Amino acid sequence: MKFNLAYPYTGCQKQIEFNDEKKLKVLNDKRLSQLVELDFLGDEWKGYIAKIISGSDKDGFAMKQGVLTTGRVRLLLKAGQKCFQSWKRKGERRRRSVRGCVIDVHFLSVLCMKIVRKGEADIPGLTDIVKPRPLGPKRASKIRKMFNLSKKDDVRQYVIRKQKPNRPLRKDGSVRTVAPKIQRLITPERLQRKRKLRALRRKRFERSRASKQDYLRLLAKIRRERAEARRSSRSSTRISQASSS
Repeated sequence: MKFNLAYPYTGCQKQIEFNDEKKLKVLNDKRLSQLVELDFLGDEWKGYIAKIISGSDKDGFAMKQGVLTTGRVRLLLKAGQKCFQSWKRKGERRRRSVRGCVIDVHFLSVLCMKIVRKGEADIPGLTDIVKPRPLGPKRASKIRKMFNLSKKDDVRQYVIRKQKPNRPLRKDGSVRTVAPKIQRLITPERLQRKRKLRALRRKRFERSRASKQDYLRLLAKIRRERAEARRSSRSSTRISQASSS
């Protein structure tokens, strides 16, 4: 069985192959998201604790959380769910074969795990080196949290830039770099735009209120005219009846 081990603190991953069936029995009846001690892999893994993230069987079918079985089942899945590729047709559902979330070492071929606690010794290629992050955070609040900045500091000066050696050099001979567009960045231009939108909204409200008042005045005028017309018609009929009698 192959183990894909990831250590988030260094950003490194390592794949090892371990085929001792007697020691692999420790993983039987374990489920996804459970913690496992890695002592069975050898003395160098003593003290390491990992969390089971995912896995796949020998035919390539992935494990799915919530399916409490060691075997393979066929589920009716829709777009957005794991183990199903989204389709263009809206609301479409199809049956897909998935592996249960309970581990059976006789059927699994790959198991992905994340180390949550480091042991005594370092693992070469996993915990002894630090791999720098190729991309930094995009959101302004996360950049402030990463560099411990205040709201008065300029976030744009702390964006992690990525070099592009494949692109031609600049005129001054420096390497071209790219940076992500900062999300949720509050600038004076953004504040001015919000003030403008609020002013436009206020003008629309005042215009609609004024038009409503004009409509109500016009409606009251029409009602008065109709009432006066009815009164005048009644008085004329009374006068004509009195003269005829």
